[in-house]
Amino acid sequence: MDTKNEYGIREIQEKLIGILMYFKEFCEEHGLKFVLAGGTLLGAVRHQGMIPWDDDVDVFMLREDYEKLESLWEKYADKNRFSCVRSNDKMNIHHAVIEIKDNNTTFINYHNENNDIHQGIMIDVIPVDDVAANPIKRFLQIPYAMMFACFNFQRLPAHKSKFMYNMTKLALSMVKSFDYRYRIWKKCEKRMLALGKKNNGQVASFVEGLTIMRQRFPKEWFEHPEHLLFEGVQMPVPKDYKKWLEVSYGDYMTPPKEEDRILRHNIKFYDMKNSYKMYKGIQYCVEKEEVK
Repeated sequence: MDTKNEYGIREIQEKLIGILMYFKEFCEEHGLKFVLAGGTLLGAVRHQGMIPWDDDVDVFMLREDYEKLESLWEKYADKNRFSCVRSNDKMNIHHAVIEIKDNNTTFINYHNENNDIHQGIMIDVIPVDDVAANPIKRFLQIPYAMMFACFNFQRLPAHKSKFMYNMTKLALSMVKSFDYRYRIWKKCEKRMLALGKKNNGQVASFVEGLTIMRQRFPKEWFEHPEHLLFEGVQMPVPKDYKKWLEVSYGDYMTPPKEEDRILRHNIKFYDMKNSYKMYKGIQYCVEKEEVK
């Protein structure tokens, strides 16, 4: 964690840790399993907490628990403090996962500055799904996942290849209706999951992009996690977390060069003390003056 505020994001990290700790308590209370993922897992191993320059927290959750989370949250969570947010047929958050958001903060990314949605800081809950046992069905899961991601995100992938950028741009230009985009991604998601009903005992994060969705791991790593210290609290991690990190990062114990220690989010504005609602029309959903 950026305890010395060297990277100027300590207050952001403190809020993220607070959301994660509440999320952990909620999941334990309601029998939901999750593990730390991505840079959050890497931080637990290399720093016993958040990577000092990281402004993001990710967790993995098996699909069966992932689909229970939203309804359980609606019934039992402290909704004055936190919200469970997911794209649906009425609004799109331009993110293909569930976000657990702090209601009393503001964290506006540039890609959402024109959207009237929850603009609080969040942790990401990423589903992992069964990989099909049949090779043909396993292959077909990839295009369905890519179509799902394209029409669920509904934004151009700035950090992907030029090919992926142009293909996404073409697809979104051909289907401009919000309703049709929603129908496409729901159908693709349904078919992607159906293909994995007869599985090979492995899971993948199909919603995170082509490179990551091709990484496959034993499901038991998530069903029977280990625990590591993260910001002073024992947190669940994949059973063979070292292997997971090797596949994902290579030499994961060597920190990147100073110039590569950058924030993940493209932040327009943030305020960790006040709700995003007070900034509507000021920092987001700002009406543009007509050019005369």
